[in-house]
Amino acid sequence: MSREVPEIEFHSRAEWRAWLQANHASSGGIWLVAYKKHHPDYLDYEHQVEEALCFGWIDGTRRRVDDDRSMMYFSPRRPGSNWAGTNKRRVAQLERAGLMAEAGRAKVREAKQNGSWTVLDDIEALVVPDDLAVALAGVPEAASNFEAYPRSAKMGFLWWVKSAKTAATREKRISGTVRAAQQGIRVPGGA
Repeated sequence: MSREVPEIEFHSRAEWRAWLQANHASSGGIWLVAYKKHHPDYLDYEHQVEEALCFGWIDGTRRRVDDDRSMMYFSPRRPGSNWAGTNKRRVAQLERAGLMAEAGRAKVREAKQNGSWTVLDDIEALVVPDDLAVALAGVPEAASNFEAYPRSAKMGFLWWVKSAKTAATREKRISGTVRAAQQGIRVPGGA
């Protein structure tokens, strides 16, 4: 049986922060219900995410509630979850502003210790690992197509290769990336 996730409506950043202060350590996650831009009680995405990061939480799936509201799933960040550059920049800004809570700082320390703080750095910098670069270079059409892909497609393939758990899986994913690029397919595993 799946657990029931509460839906809680917030009308301001201060309300969301107060809830997190009181509940960040005891709740397993919530659906944050917020009004859309056209409503006077609009709570924008950036403020939602910033407050979550302050307490070691992370955003997830967004869903429509009705014409005026949407909801975003927020939960405590799991150990080992990777940190995107956007969230690392937000954390630095929040720290400078004096908004980070100890719970958020603890998640940052944990990520720096277990490596999840930097695991996406090469991907976000579009660094092609040597083994993939050699494989692409062996098929000029694949190399040309891969180079022309938009940033998001390149990042998808780079993550697919990097996240392989075994050398055999990595080799298969490199071959799959070359095949996909040769065919102009922009989605990992699509060839």
